[in-house]
Amino acid sequence: MPPRFFLTTAIDYVNSRPHLGTAYEKITADVIARYKRLTGTPTHFLMGNDEHSQNVYRRARELGLEPLAYCDRMEHEFRDVWGRLEVSFDDFIRTSEGRHRAGVTQMVARIAAAGDLYEGFYEGYYCVGCEAFKPEKDLVDGLCPVHRTSPEWIREKNHFFRLSKYRQPLLDHLREHPEFVEPEVRRNEILRLLEGGLEDISISRADQSWGIPLPDDPTSVVYVWFDALINYVSAVGYGTDQGLFERWWPANLHVIGKDITRFHCVVWPAMLMSAGVSLPHQVFGHGFVHFKGQKLSKSLGTAVDPLQAAQRFGPDPLRLYLVKEIPYGQDGDFSWERFEERYNVDLANNLGNLVNRVAVMVDKYRGGRVKAMPATGSRLPVVSEQVTGRYRGAMDAYMLHVGAAAVFDLVDATNEYIAETEPWTLARHADGKDRLDQVLADVVEAVRVAGVLLLPIMPKSAAEILARVGERRASADLRFDADTRWSTGRERDVMKADPLWPRVDATSAELEAPAPGPRDTEKPVMISDPMGPPPEAPAASPANEESTTPQATETIVATTPVPAPADQRVSIDDFMKIELRVARVVAAERVPKSRKLVKMLIDVGTEERTIVAGIAEAYAPEALVGRTIVVVANLKPAKLMGIESNGMVLAASPEGGLPVLLGLDQALPPGTRVR
Repeated sequence: MPPRFFLTTAIDYVNSRPHLGTAYEKITADVIARYKRLTGTPTHFLMGNDEHSQNVYRRARELGLEPLAYCDRMEHEFRDVWGRLEVSFDDFIRTSEGRHRAGVTQMVARIAAAGDLYEGFYEGYYCVGCEAFKPEKDLVDGLCPVHRTSPEWIREKNHFFRLSKYRQPLLDHLREHPEFVEPEVRRNEILRLLEGGLEDISISRADQSWGIPLPDDPTSVVYVWFDALINYVSAVGYGTDQGLFERWWPANLHVIGKDITRFHCVVWPAMLMSAGVSLPHQVFGHGFVHFKGQKLSKSLGTAVDPLQAAQRFGPDPLRLYLVKEIPYGQDGDFSWERFEERYNVDLANNLGNLVNRVAVMVDKYRGGRVKAMPATGSRLPVVSEQVTGRYRGAMDAYMLHVGAAAVFDLVDATNEYIAETEPWTLARHADGKDRLDQVLADVVEAVRVAGVLLLPIMPKSAAEILARVGERRASADLRFDADTRWSTGRERDVMKADPLWPRVDATSAELEAPAPGPRDTEKPVMISDPMGPPPEAPAASPANEESTTPQATETIVATTPVPAPADQRVSIDDFMKIELRVARVVAAERVPKSRKLVKMLIDVGTEERTIVAGIAEAYAPEALVGRTIVVVANLKPAKLMGIESNGMVLAASPEGGLPVLLGLDQALPPGTRVR
């Protein structure tokens, strides 16, 4: 069978609109699908809606609608959201469709024929929000641990699936195919669950009309989770089109949230084993997106509408944030402040500035056309090859955040190359003509390669970048192997246009509208690098090709007024004794028995060292990994909670507020001195 890739996401309940956590799953899956297409792999990307939920039924009745009419309406809403976020699914299934009903009916019949269904009575706790039965041992203080509500006690006649029969086959499969469940932490959870034993599960609900009837008992409908899982096969012809089914099944990857791994890594493969159907190759359980460290929740006021986020800067900046800022497989954090910060740093100041200044230089010095140039000993081709290799390895392993970061390593290297070669100086000297042509060809080619690598992550923006550096083919016609290969051997027409991402200086208060208070009215005190521009100086225009890369300086904003009487001021000599350096967080974890402390392993260029910082209330440890920070590097070691801390992180902390880490306007290598 020729290579192909079948990718699915969890299908969504339609009792409410998608939130940012739902969008995160779909966007990251879309990045994988687009990457596979870029490699030339035939790809089938499936999404859909889960409609046979009693919560959906109740919501429809609340609105005075028939369930199907309500689900029809919600399909349009979901498709609208996914379309605006550039999610490129190939198929969208609804569990009320005829093809799905046929697939469910066939699979239930085959499971029954295998002797794995029997009748009995179920008596136990049932969470309406989860639409799942809850063993008493899983309750926390008598409440559902997910919804924090009291489950109902239910006793009814049910049909049961002999899940316990498949405990050992599932254990054997996981041990023979450890890649079946990723990441490793999810696999270990499933192994512990299996080792603890399995109980048979109910697969029907009695006296309900909204759902798919059991083949041998029309008074009962198939339980919503049993029904929903079958969408992965019914969408590709199971029960309706055997040829289509043989082409696409088994699935290569199920992308799901970490809270539903039990259904996908235990119940679903057991169902397939019983029905005599091949198992999917892999299930990936991604983490959650939190809002300022809290679970996304309407009742807590922490729900984030993905369209509101996309409308802020556009869908591509949101896609980049979710992919680059959240290590795939771990929990991550979203805040309007951080979103705005990364937009300015990654896009306005870095990538956008690079694209703009390259176009301006080519327009000014060569009338918008780059000459074909032979390969030279420039370091940019080497960096490009290394970045492309790291990117491919990361994307193949679904380390999406590592792949995104690799692209920006190429962007950073290109900015550094411009600063080193000074094209504006070469343009002023007649003997620099050939060298200028080579430099321009190199930087245009680097931008082109970066554009190709960004196509899965930022599809529209990457296509625009490629168009500006002379790529005339459609994005769908580009291929990874051929089009990431370095080549300056052809002329290119480069287009100068408006900046892709204008810098945003307005605060996030526009979005969150906090109540006015001291933080809104106090005047910040600006402490700037004495070697850099004064605070009131305007930023250099990104269109100025003779500007260097953004200032490698740090500005500290203190939101509480700091008096500076003459007798307390320090000399520049004393200030320079403080060694501020750029660092990158390699690993992070909470300090046990501490509410505020995080232990971080940081790279300061010459070494890795441990720092303990009181930022746990504002930042989840997993959200810190990979982040660039500024530290005081020459402090004497101090012990906090028994851990030796070698340095101090710079953060602003308003009176009574949470700490905010200070960042850089441009990525700089670890160890860079902040002067």
